Amino acid sequence: MAPPILKLDDIVLTFGGTPLLDGAGLQLEPGDRLCLVGRNGSGKSTLLKVAAGMVEPQSGEVFRHPSATVRYLEQAPDFGAHRTVQAYAESGLGPGDDPYRVAYLLSHLGLTGEEDPASLSGGEARRAALARVMAPEPDILLLDEPTNHLDLPTIEWLEGELLKTRSALILISHDRRFLEKVSTATVWLDRGRSRRLDRSFAFFEAWRDEVLEAEELEQHKLGKQIEREEHWLRYGVTARRKRNMRRLGALQDLRSQYRGHKGPQGTVQASVSDAQESGKLVIEAEKITKQYGPRTIVSPFSIRVHRGDCIGLVGPNGAGKTTLLKMLTGQLAPDEGSVKLGTNLEIATLDQRREDLDLEASLAHYLTDGRGETLLVNGEQRHVTGYMKEFLFQPEQARTPIKNLSGGERARLMLARILSRPTNLLILDEPTNDLDIETLDLLQEIVAGFAGTVILVSHDRDFLDRTVTSTIAPADPIAPDGRWIEYAGGYSDMMAQRKGAAEERKRAEKSEKAKAADANPAAKSAGGGKGKLSFKQKFALDTLPKEMEKAEGEIAKREAEMADPALFAKNPTRFSTLAKELETLRARVEAMEQEWLELEMLREELEG
Repeated sequence: MAPPILKLDDIVLTFGGTPLLDGAGLQLEPGDRLCLVGRNGSGKSTLLKVAAGMVEPQSGEVFRHPSATVRYLEQAPDFGAHRTVQAYAESGLGPGDDPYRVAYLLSHLGLTGEEDPASLSGGEARRAALARVMAPEPDILLLDEPTNHLDLPTIEWLEGELLKTRSALILISHDRRFLEKVSTATVWLDRGRSRRLDRSFAFFEAWRDEVLEAEELEQHKLGKQIEREEHWLRYGVTARRKRNMRRLGALQDLRSQYRGHKGPQGTVQASVSDAQESGKLVIEAEKITKQYGPRTIVSPFSIRVHRGDCIGLVGPNGAGKTTLLKMLTGQLAPDEGSVKLGTNLEIATLDQRREDLDLEASLAHYLTDGRGETLLVNGEQRHVTGYMKEFLFQPEQARTPIKNLSGGERARLMLARILSRPTNLLILDEPTNDLDIETLDLLQEIVAGFAGTVILVSHDRDFLDRTVTSTIAPADPIAPDGRWIEYAGGYSDMMAQRKGAAEERKRAEKSEKAKAADANPAAKSAGGGKGKLSFKQKFALDTLPKEMEKAEGEIAKREAEMADPALFAKNPTRFSTLAKELETLRARVEAMEQEWLELEMLREELEG
């Protein structure tokens, strides 16, 4: 096992009365990709800041390898006095770092580098900050919610970059699919302490449930032991006084241990307030279009949304998802076409920009609209503090200003307000941002079990797969041109249908080419010499398998060398060289496989 390059041990940190971190820790070795998970407010971001050296713990040990470089992605980047994004990103480079990396990352993140940092949107600011921390390829990369405000193509690109980076990673994210693909180990921060699972996030939830069940069983056994001791105290045969006092002291210790046990934080308990049932047809859009200047946002698009449908809207940032959503819900008139809304609609909207929040207002004022201490939920008058408890807020937080809440707590508060209003059409714009896994589970159950209709915009692939009945996406996901297509099922279903359609198009193109060749003997002769493969094609078909086998052998050698856990610490330059060679070899094998497959299909066609 390689020595750690970062180690936090027995970290204690208290804000106010209750310790936020109470003996937490983690260990990072070269090549590790840890995901740090836990409830909103459990101290994940604080522990990451301790690792980055931005927060000093009250007690505990912090070790960073003296030669290790560290970069930290914070949720709200500070651009300082930098005039351009390029200058900001380059400010994170060290003396020996390659400036080309900045241009490469900015290009793939959809930025030119000439943007003024003061005018960036939330998503653009996150992309610029990612370029700054990733460009130096540091030994330790700490990422706090790296996927927030990123679109799906960028998230998938980021996954690929992190999988091939030489940096050791610690990730905080709400995106299940992202964590499952990137992580190799999981650290769970719970009630101030940490536990480690040396497997990816895909195995976390089953392991967490086992841990909590075992803890509950131990607490139950402790309660039974206390009952037995109390029974002996009341009815047991009197023994020597000294022995009795010792046993009584042990009983007091057991009682103290039982009372001092801090159980896991509860789960949010909520459901949508029922409204009058809407009409069967909720939205009918006929050939709607939208254009801004020369750019087409929506070309003729038609859809019927029925009661009970759950529609997902996906696509890259700037493709026009919000524009299409506003047209479908009647907030924006189309240039052409028509939109008809059904009868008895009660619409509730969760806006991703949180524009509905008055940061100076208290939680109670926000939930009740300033109408006293109660609110109406499902026809029942509820006291605001009781309703807050269902969303894991403490009664003493009722007078707390919203500005004091974390991002996850603000998202939970907005969810509490929306769910208290009678609705039969839920509009959710990026509802999963900043929510912890448990609250995401609740939101998933609410959406899946909602009797009304849901339209949601999301970049969370796992959430889409678990909830939506159909997915609307741009016809061209790389360069959206205003054409939108509705696919049955969730995100994975959409991708499978797209792949099937692409393969069908390729088969149709090959069939057309074959027909054209049959109809034109001259073209057929030019293509392969009277229906046969050319000498060059035959040679490639014979030699490519040997070349692929040879390249795969080279890949295996490099993978075996990189499997040495001490290699990065001993020789980081060699580690980097091997990683680049592996990338080149894998790309070469993939190209050879594609060429061989095309030649083999051509041979089969020519031979009949």
